[in-house]
Amino acid sequence: MTIDMLSPDPGVFQDRVGWLLVDLNSYFASVEQQMNPSLRGKPIAVVPMMAETTCCIAASYEAKAFGIKTGTMVRDALRMCPNLILIEGNHEKYIHYHERIVEAVESCHPVTSVLSIDEMACRLQGRDQKPENAMALAQQIKKSILSVGSQLKSSVGLGPNRFLAKTASDMKKPDGLTLILKKDLPQIMYKLKLRDLCGIGENMERRLNQHGVFTMEQLYKLDLPKIRKVWGGIGGEYFYRWLRGEDFLLSHQEHQSIGHSHVLPPDLRNQDSAYSVIQKLLYKAGVRLRKYNLWAQSMSVSIRYLDGYKWANDVNMLECQDDMSLREILKHLWSQRMPGAPLKVSVVLFNLIHDSERTFSFLENQDQKRLQLTKAMDQINSRFGKYTLYFGGMKAAELAAPTRIAFSNIPSLDEA
Repeated sequence: MTIDMLSPDPGVFQDRVGWLLVDLNSYFASVEQQMNPSLRGKPIAVVPMMAETTCCIAASYEAKAFGIKTGTMVRDALRMCPNLILIEGNHEKYIHYHERIVEAVESCHPVTSVLSIDEMACRLQGRDQKPENAMALAQQIKKSILSVGSQLKSSVGLGPNRFLAKTASDMKKPDGLTLILKKDLPQIMYKLKLRDLCGIGENMERRLNQHGVFTMEQLYKLDLPKIRKVWGGIGGEYFYRWLRGEDFLLSHQEHQSIGHSHVLPPDLRNQDSAYSVIQKLLYKAGVRLRKYNLWAQSMSVSIRYLDGYKWANDVNMLECQDDMSLREILKHLWSQRMPGAPLKVSVVLFNLIHDSERTFSFLENQDQKRLQLTKAMDQINSRFGKYTLYFGGMKAAELAAPTRIAFSNIPSLDEA
């Protein structure tokens, strides 16, 4: 992993803005309220499926007032807010609005990177780096987004680097606009909690506490060797420098893994149906693998059971991309599972390499025949509709495991 420096000198541009970050507020819930006026002003939660055993993937601000948030179990959310309205998430709607919002931002300023379904970042240059111009641009972008839909409020953060711009976007919600300048550091950060920073979750907070760090001020007082020790490596140095306003990005492989998971509806919570569903999940992962010209060298399979028990297994394999080989490996892993009633199944392809990194295989001819057949199926499904052709083992899962939104992955409308 390498560092791409964007500012030639960490000491310059004390009063300049390097990045603008847009964060859509309660995005999925806001889209639902935009499309259905009867939902406006009411507590709603977007869920992956209508079952109390799943969790909320988004909540409107009216629902958040009751303490409901992303990850809250549906049964708990209904207890917290008996009048809560549950909406089953719709992939196509969120992608449609996402694309329109990106266009709205692009009409004001080029988008440097789309970070997730509800976040995008713009690197500022020239006159736009002046604080007053950056603030005016942010207001223009917020107004442009509202032109797509009156319910689509956003919080915008401005900062010397993308990390601090993200931090700023989280400081005022909903409909906020916050500016962090390098000359204001570190005092402007002291009012925040450790968990307010992207990259500090429960485990990292515990590690910081073990090293005597409980406040933001104490975090800033850590020297470089100590913060590297806390993080366990170079990640601590990155964090140290981002906190001080240095502007750099990390160059790394975009796709570290490709996987899918699915909470099974009650009628599919048996071993045969679960296997059908996980075959479908693997097929979807394979489509994405080939789309990105990647090959997998490892596969992981996991099952969460109704009684709370979790089972997982993984295997290394020859670099693989075709469906038939992947299905054989899945069959091998599945045969080692524990008995019981499954609640959730997951499959992940990892240790990914690009076409250009492949090595010669003595099974090249057999691999090529399988891959040619798989790609022919991909072409037919792309032309005539996904699942025009599929393996018979997926039949029982025909209506299960629809495409879901992952916050860090934004599938196209025609992606399986």
